[in-house]
Amino acid sequence: MPSIVLKIDVDTYRGTKEGVPNLVRLLSQHQAGATFLFSLGKDHTGWALRRAFRPGFFQKVSRTSVVEHYGIKTLMYGVFLPAPDIGACVTEMRAVQQAGFECGIHTWDHVVWQDNVRTKDRAWTERQLDAAHARFSSIFGMVPHTHGAAGWQMNPYAFDKLDAFGMQYASDGRAMLNEDGSLTDPAAGPYRLQVNGKLQQCIQMPTTLPTLDELLGREIKGKEITTSNIAACILDLCRDRRDHVFTLHAELEGQKLAPIFEQLLTGWKQLGYRCISMADYYAGLNADALPIKPLTWASLPGRSGDLVAVI
Repeated sequence: MPSIVLKIDVDTYRGTKEGVPNLVRLLSQHQAGATFLFSLGKDHTGWALRRAFRPGFFQKVSRTSVVEHYGIKTLMYGVFLPAPDIGACVTEMRAVQQAGFECGIHTWDHVVWQDNVRTKDRAWTERQLDAAHARFSSIFGMVPHTHGAAGWQMNPYAFDKLDAFGMQYASDGRAMLNEDGSLTDPAAGPYRLQVNGKLQQCIQMPTTLPTLDELLGREIKGKEITTSNIAACILDLCRDRRDHVFTLHAELEGQKLAPIFEQLLTGWKQLGYRCISMADYYAGLNADALPIKPLTWASLPGRSGDLVAVI
């Protein structure tokens, strides 16, 4: 039976307080597994407004109704309002673990990491990851077993740190997609990463499907993708009946777009898929048989800037 690996990025304070409990209820109702990846420091979402000067940023904002999904209050954190501490949401985070879902690290400070990590040195990178690791261990009473990079942004020192933590698997990058959301390489999947000639121990599970915010508002095959047809669009991409990794966000699928996510859960079941966590997916992999890929960067349709990519 093919698998949909559900990787849930939790970016904000509001997403942790409201979106995460909603997703736990929805996933439990559908008996679906998933991995929740938490931001663990301050919510500086307002600082993301600096991305306004990046190519494609305004186009993405206009397509995805950022204010509607994130809320005006969240967009003011760190600018006009104090940045709340996401790691203080201990009750909400522990409830995810208690409900039987895998939990891991997304980042310490989402905006700071996404906007800076590619150009930072080892000391800066390790401080960010050490802070997230310590906060996670304090909240959950165990060390984290997995990681999923904020904005799919990393650097060589970050990959080294995942190995130093002893993490066996992570999902820090993306498989390359065509304009219609299909894979440019139908065989793209888990791989061993090589950075500057060094083979990393932590296996990478790249996201292989487009995210909702990358599709909404775009025209694909002559049809505008809207909230009424986006689930069908993604399900069509899954008719290949191969394993996929799907990234969703507590701020989107956990709130306004929850009905779309429920359509996907129902549709995947009808297509014969099982929805599982990253841990369950890793348990079925043969690490020695995985291909070795170098660290590369590329852009994806519907998203601004370059990401860690599998080419």
